[in-house]
Amino acid sequence: MTDFLATGMLPDHYEQLAKTVRDFAQSVVAPVAAKHDEEHSFPYEVVSGMADMGLFGLPFPEEYGGMGGDFTALCITLEELARVDSSVAITLEAGVSLGAMPVFRFGTEAQKQEWLPKLCSGEMLGGFGLTEPGGGSDAGATATTARRDGGEWVINGSKAFITNSGTDITGLVTVTAVTGTATGAEAGRKEISAIIVPAGTPGFAVSKKYSKVGWNASDTHELSFVDCRVPEENLLGSQGRGYAQFLSILDEGRIAIAAVSVGLAQGCVDECLRYVGEREAFGHKIGEYQAIQFKIADMEARAHTARLGYYAALAKMARAEPFKKEAAIAKLVASNAAMDNARDATQIFGGYGFMNEFPVGRFYRDAKILEIGEGTSEVQRMLIARELGLR
Repeated sequence: MTDFLATGMLPDHYEQLAKTVRDFAQSVVAPVAAKHDEEHSFPYEVVSGMADMGLFGLPFPEEYGGMGGDFTALCITLEELARVDSSVAITLEAGVSLGAMPVFRFGTEAQKQEWLPKLCSGEMLGGFGLTEPGGGSDAGATATTARRDGGEWVINGSKAFITNSGTDITGLVTVTAVTGTATGAEAGRKEISAIIVPAGTPGFAVSKKYSKVGWNASDTHELSFVDCRVPEENLLGSQGRGYAQFLSILDEGRIAIAAVSVGLAQGCVDECLRYVGEREAFGHKIGEYQAIQFKIADMEARAHTARLGYYAALAKMARAEPFKKEAAIAKLVASNAAMDNARDATQIFGGYGFMNEFPVGRFYRDAKILEIGEGTSEVQRMLIARELGLR
């Protein structure tokens, strides 16, 4: 990890993975991306292809049906997918780092054996139920509750903006809920726990999908729980540790979102290079004009710098060193790069950039959520400041 961070060159096995996913993105994802975006339809055929390649099991051990890879392999894959379609990239990101990873990190052996093989194979998708309609960035303001009754948890409340929560292959959603009041040093605070809720459980309802600005081929719903009962053994991790567990999952997820952001930023460069070599204005290819050249140079510099940012976070993660600050920096810088590159790409395309005929219009719509999801840019700045000792 440290070697390729220093040189900027991927080791051969990562490079081969990147090439394989790049070919898949160009041959399978690209031809249907505009169609699914326009129809707001979930790309089941693409997800099936990713499952056949083992992408949903990339960072998990083979004993649970995974590929025996690591989080770096996942992020490299996400970057390549997002160069073509962010909806597909976020489907994989959420399925792995938000759907399956909590089970792998905090689940009992029985929970891992029950859920991970299907999640790793892509036969099943999992969701991550943290955000609530009235909470937004304040995840600690959880209002959903869970109480014990006769060997079961009875859950009441709602969750908002939950990815992969309403597809035909969604198998579970892990939700945070208030299970009591903390004692000791945390006395008086909400005790928040995480609980696995299988799809189809009575009392668990999935609302109609949102009408979104971007990520139109990604599945996103509000969820409600009305006296929803699940067995006590569906508690994930220790009671009262659910909030802390999910925050650690978000630290990893921010690196993954940074990778998606870099992919979108690089995809903007790819599309612009293709376009300026063909489009003529005032008797010349527009790529011959220095104003255009400088704008694309800035775009490439943003993507390159953001990539090094998420590589640096991955390096610390791989060395089992604290990486909260680096993950926040990577997410902040990369999402800014994605938004800036999408805006510049749309400008270079001019009127055509405002048409859905070309991918940059979709990139522009998809970029904004990267500055919001898994912690807004303001939250990232807050985390960075705290890691610098500022309170």
